[in-house]
Amino acid sequence: MSDLVPQSIPLSLYIHMPWCVRKCPYCDFNSHTVPGGQQLSLELEKEYLHALVEDFKTQINFAQDREITSVFIGGGTPSLISAEGYQWLFAQLKQHLNFSNNCEITLEANPGTLEHEPFEAYLKAGINRLSIGVQTFNTAHLTKLGRIHSADNAVNAIQQAKKAGFKRVNVDLMHGLPEQTLEQALYDLKMAVDHGATHISWYQLTIEPNTVFFRTQPILPSENILSDIQEEGEKYLIESGFTNYEVSAWRKEKPSLHNLNYWQFGDYLAIGAGAHGKVTQEDGVYRFQKTRLPKDYLEKTPAPMINFEKVVSDDLPFEFMMNALRLKEGVPADYYKQRTGLELTTANDSLQQLYNQGLLSKESERIVCTDRGYRFLNAVLEEFL
Repeated sequence: MSDLVPQSIPLSLYIHMPWCVRKCPYCDFNSHTVPGGQQLSLELEKEYLHALVEDFKTQINFAQDREITSVFIGGGTPSLISAEGYQWLFAQLKQHLNFSNNCEITLEANPGTLEHEPFEAYLKAGINRLSIGVQTFNTAHLTKLGRIHSADNAVNAIQQAKKAGFKRVNVDLMHGLPEQTLEQALYDLKMAVDHGATHISWYQLTIEPNTVFFRTQPILPSENILSDIQEEGEKYLIESGFTNYEVSAWRKEKPSLHNLNYWQFGDYLAIGAGAHGKVTQEDGVYRFQKTRLPKDYLEKTPAPMINFEKVVSDDLPFEFMMNALRLKEGVPADYYKQRTGLELTTANDSLQQLYNQGLLSKESERIVCTDRGYRFLNAVLEEFL
């Protein structure tokens, strides 16, 4: 592997907030029920925020003189944390690393917990993009999914976000829900569009191990209905002025800078219980994670880093392509060497096979799937294993 230049690779920050009011039956994310009730206590909030800052300090050397270009606060339910808490947190973090002038800061928000703070307060705290976890505008489906909000809550959340001054509002929607019809799935998209979503993350429900749905399998739509939902949903979004720039991401405005950095194999620091990070050093690409349980994360400050491991050269082609080829327009070809340290010729056999099958474009300046390759992305990625 040739020497890498970390300074040439964008750097983001992921912050994990691990608590939810209630764990959803389909969720396999690192989320835990709020101790003792509906709201996070001020004492626990302060303790966790201080632990995040100490965690951040241990990762400063990974920055290699780079500034933070984007921040994503995920969970769990990050809107359980007060706006004042975020204002304090950002002030502390900026004492240790520079944030770019146009840094994108996204907060995941659950419509069922938005009464914690008005949106204006989060905007004043420095958050400039919201991702609202609606999932569906059908109250019966929300109940089956174990969500704590109603369809009216979801609509109100989007409207209040826009009224507060948020110009960038993503709405998370799932399709292929238990017993969902084509008409119901299209209604969900229409509601998001009509109420002003500027970005929609639209993805099919999958049943993951270690979830309630895995143990008690719900009745899901047939393959024919799922296919119709995908086809008609994509058609509707295009007609509504949205662009599909990643497998499940649709935009009317600029793309999510933070997610683009993931897909383009950029670097990201990671703080919080269960957070996963990726950093490039001159000798290679490394991945790491933090301990999952909040009580373990808080037990020792700063929380220790676990599984800090170098990605072996043989795995890098797949890891890079697994991210890059999710993008409809792919990535510049020179990103491969810049972000893996490997010459693109090391993947020649796989690339040539995909060119011959018409699954990968022969465009020399970019690594990008053909339309057919994008439809059969899993088959494309298998060539790099």
